[in-house]
Amino acid sequence: MAPAKKGILERLNAGEVVIGDGGFVFALEKRGYVKAGPWTPEAAVQYPDAVRQLHREFLRAGSNVMQTFTFYASDDKLENRGNNLKLTGAQINEAACDLAREVANEGDALVAGGVSQTPSYLSCKSKADVKAIFRKQLDVFIKKNVDFLIAEYFEHVEEAVWAVEVMKETGKPVAASLCIGPKGDMHGVSPGECAVRLVKAGAQIVGVNCHFDPMTCVETVKQMKEGVVKAGLKAHYMVQPLAYHTPDCNCQGFIDLPEFPFGLEPRILTRWDMHKYAREAYNAGIRFIGGCCGFEAYHIRAIAEELAPERGLLPSASEKHGSWGAGLEMHTKPWVRARARRDYWENLKPASGRPQCPSMSVPDSWGVTKGHADLMQQKEATTKEELEQLFDKSKTH
Repeated sequence: MAPAKKGILERLNAGEVVIGDGGFVFALEKRGYVKAGPWTPEAAVQYPDAVRQLHREFLRAGSNVMQTFTFYASDDKLENRGNNLKLTGAQINEAACDLAREVANEGDALVAGGVSQTPSYLSCKSKADVKAIFRKQLDVFIKKNVDFLIAEYFEHVEEAVWAVEVMKETGKPVAASLCIGPKGDMHGVSPGECAVRLVKAGAQIVGVNCHFDPMTCVETVKQMKEGVVKAGLKAHYMVQPLAYHTPDCNCQGFIDLPEFPFGLEPRILTRWDMHKYAREAYNAGIRFIGGCCGFEAYHIRAIAEELAPERGLLPSASEKHGSWGAGLEMHTKPWVRARARRDYWENLKPASGRPQCPSMSVPDSWGVTKGHADLMQQKEATTKEELEQLFDKSKTH
């Protein structure tokens, strides 16, 4: 029998770097297996080979955590706005757990079962109702014996606390990750206060994911850490940001950008940007470092390569990647061979090749959140009349 793997807390308590994976919904949408809009993970059942392959790419790139592809896999989300899949959350969650475990067993990776924010919370359902949704998902994760749990992609710390409280009932290690920036959650709760509430609820790992670029997310986690320390509490810290530059975002993050979700490619970070991100996160005391939307395997490999001295190894995928462009020494063109050096790539300022485009955008800034009529969710499909109202409203913002 293979020796038992060290758990997530055992690794973090020892000061090890844990590398997360990347953004499944965006990656699989680009590959034709996820529908933009609902962003639900039925591909775990419908296209298991695609999900399995993406897990394997992240594992090969250096990921230590295989997150189950269960983002937005609660029954209320699967039925939201005409999204009639004829699949239950339990079916999707079970399939996702099996795929993550299969690939995790191929390397030194752990399986994390994840839950996300719910339409029920946005529609002002009760705490008991929302917790019941989380509990239903967690029943599958316990049945499949995932290694730890993540409450991720929460815009409101109140709902994240409810998720953590349910997760603590399982006895599994709990991580909690909000999709917030330095201005705090959508009700204005600061990052530091958010972290304190999550730790007091029982989360052993806290941080942020999605909505903002790496450096913004690292800054937000720094604020969380300051709040936790000031409160006399202890926690480990995680960060799993976007792979997009977002200097022009407001509190809502990249969802407010006019390019979201189909025009974001010009904002993608290079692998060399990821080196800077990994080092910044490590220097901030963050030890669970991964990615979210926009992250591909080469981004994760860049994190693993930057932190190879601390981890004591390179990922398998580095056999096909020379350090800081060293593989270019073999190129046929001499001017390309001249780029086989670190200072070239560290100092490069990439051009977009789009002379008529601005460098930054103006976010939509509708300013609606939980409790607003525009955010009330429904099972029925959005009607043509409802869309026309939204089209008209968009012209005034």
